[in-house]
Amino acid sequence: MYALLLAATINSAITVETLRSTGGLPAHLAGSFEELTTCQQSPDGAYYVFDRRSHAVFSIAQGAGSARRIVQIGTEPGRILDPSAFDLAPDGSFVIADAPAGRERVQLFLAGGSSVGGFSLPGRAAPRIMLGSVVLSGVGSLEYTGRTILMSQPETGALVTEYALTGSPLRTFGLLRRTDHETDRDVHLALNAGLTVRIPQGGYYFVFQAGLPVFRKYDPAGTLVFERHVEGSELDAFVRALPGSWPRRRGPGGEFPVVTPTVRAAAADTDGRLWISLTVPYTYVYDTSGDKIRTVQFRGAGIIAPTSLFFTSDRRLLVTPGCYAFPTG
Repeated sequence: MYALLLAATINSAITVETLRSTGGLPAHLAGSFEELTTCQQSPDGAYYVFDRRSHAVFSIAQGAGSARRIVQIGTEPGRILDPSAFDLAPDGSFVIADAPAGRERVQLFLAGGSSVGGFSLPGRAAPRIMLGSVVLSGVGSLEYTGRTILMSQPETGALVTEYALTGSPLRTFGLLRRTDHETDRDVHLALNAGLTVRIPQGGYYFVFQAGLPVFRKYDPAGTLVFERHVEGSELDAFVRALPGSWPRRRGPGGEFPVVTPTVRAAAADTDGRLWISLTVPYTYVYDTSGDKIRTVQFRGAGIIAPTSLFFTSDRRLLVTPGCYAFPTG
C-alpha cells in the first residue's frame, strides 16, 4: 500500500512541461480545411490530411503551396461518405472507415489516392462517443500496420479485432472491462470503446476512450501484460464529475446514450512510450512499464487540446487541430 501511495504522489508531482510548436503544416494550408481531423506524414515528407466534415482526404507534397484532394465524397467504392477514422502506413498507403447509408466499410488506398479494395462490416454504424457536437458512430479508430487493420469493436465481445486487408477476421483479443452498466448494452459498449495503438517494438496498447481512464498493454500474441489507471491532479476534477448515467438522444437508428470521452487521442512514440491526450488539455506520457514520466501541454497559436497525435519518422509529433509539429525529446 505504501508503494502505491508513493507512486501516486510521485506521479501527481510531475511538473507540467509546455511544448512549443517548431513547424508543421503552414497556417494558410491548415486553415483551408473544414475540419482538419487527422494530419499524418509519410517518410518522404508528404502530409496527408483527413477532413471528416468535407468527406475527403488531401495530400500536400513537401514544399507545396496547396493541398490536392485525393479522395472525394461519394458512396461508390473509392469515395467516402460519413467517414469516421483514417490511418497511414509508412509506405504512404492508407485506410479509411466510412458508413454510407449507415453501413460500415473500410477501404484501402495507395499513396496517390487510388482505391485498391475494401470490405464491409456486418450491421449498422452505432453511435458510441460524442465529441463536442459530433457523434462518432461506427469504427472510431483504425490501426493500419500495412499488412493488417486493427479496430475497436466491443460488440464482438473483445476489445480489438484484427482483419486481413481482404476483410477476413484474423483474431480478437482483450477482455471487455467491467463497467457496472452491463444491463445497458449501449452504455457498456461505449465504455469499452477505445484506441488501439501499435508499439514499434511489438505489441499493442489499448486506451479506453470514455469513463474511468485506463489503458492496457498487450504482447504481440494479444496476451495482457498489464493494466494501468490514468491518474493526475489535472484530471481529478474531471474524474470526480464522471456521471453514473447518461442522457439519451434520438438518432436514425433509435435512441442512444450521449457518452462523452475522457481521452481524445493516443499514440506510441519511436521508443514505445505511450502518449495519451485527455479531454482536459493535458497529455500524459507513460514509459514501456506503464509508469507516468511526463505531463505536457502543447502550444501553437494557443494551448491545444489534441484530437489526433502522429509520430513522424524523424521523431517529431504532429498534433491536430492545426497540424502543428512538436519536438518530443
